[in-house]
Amino acid sequence: MELRQLRYFLAIADSGSFSKAAERVFIAQSALSHQMAQLEDELGAPLFHRSRRGVELTEAGSRFHPHAVSILRQADEAVASARSDSAAPSGKVVFGIPHSVSNALALPLLRAVRQQLPQVQLELTEELTGNLSKQLRTGQIQLAVLFDDGQLSEFASTPLLIEQLYLIEPAQDAKKRRVSIPLKQALALPLTLPAHPHGVRPTIDHAAARAGLAPPQVEADISSISILRTTLLAGLGRTLLPLMPFQHEIGSGLLQATKVSSPPLTRTLALCASGHIPGSGASKAVERLTHALVRELCNTGQWQGASLLR
Repeated sequence: MELRQLRYFLAIADSGSFSKAAERVFIAQSALSHQMAQLEDELGAPLFHRSRRGVELTEAGSRFHPHAVSILRQADEAVASARSDSAAPSGKVVFGIPHSVSNALALPLLRAVRQQLPQVQLELTEELTGNLSKQLRTGQIQLAVLFDDGQLSEFASTPLLIEQLYLIEPAQDAKKRRVSIPLKQALALPLTLPAHPHGVRPTIDHAAARAGLAPPQVEADISSISILRTTLLAGLGRTLLPLMPFQHEIGSGLLQATKVSSPPLTRTLALCASGHIPGSGASKAVERLTHALVRELCNTGQWQGASLLR
């Protein structure tokens, strides 16, 4: 198996056509077909379904795809690390951010990397936490913010901060607003939460178990922040999440946030890298910058509802 065969495979998968892929990688279509035949023979399985509409990945091709992406990315990182000046790291870094963290971190991180690491190409991807774990495990991404639920031992992880969770619901009459709500009472309300095991769902389930309380009363599973926001603004239900995903709506009075207490409901965020794939100079530079940035965002109050781990 050769790296060029992996590049050819990905070009076909991305374009959905042998002819378009051949143009993209600058070889004759016959040569491309020959290389794919060799690769399929070595793997012992067809990688593509061919039809009048083009080509699609087979089941084997779909399983092979993330590994091909990971291998090529690691090869590119190895070259970039060898060529990179330690004083001015360069290369591409794919950074995964959960939906509920994106509003707090994505834009500040993008700005900071552009200002302080101008030769680093940062690719931000917003995903469910379960998907981020899988992509980090296979090397499709280099860094990810994950929630520390005691299951991060396979990764090289360092804690970032603790976020307070709130009961987020449609705005009510000011006289009815509460300073806080006990965890037991919050869990007894009909809630809309991310589907297990994504987002805050494991954190909430574990908190209920530790407190000896019944699990949350979930009336709907919604793992998309944008859909959840629309649902709340329509007056349909309530959720348990940090402040930052709904910062604008809470500030404008469209939604109301009540701190969960007795005991407090919190989650710990950690910055994670692969436990077995060496990080590039660029990814390590972005990792250091992320920690410094998070400290600044917490100390200045820009990351609302968050505190640094002491």
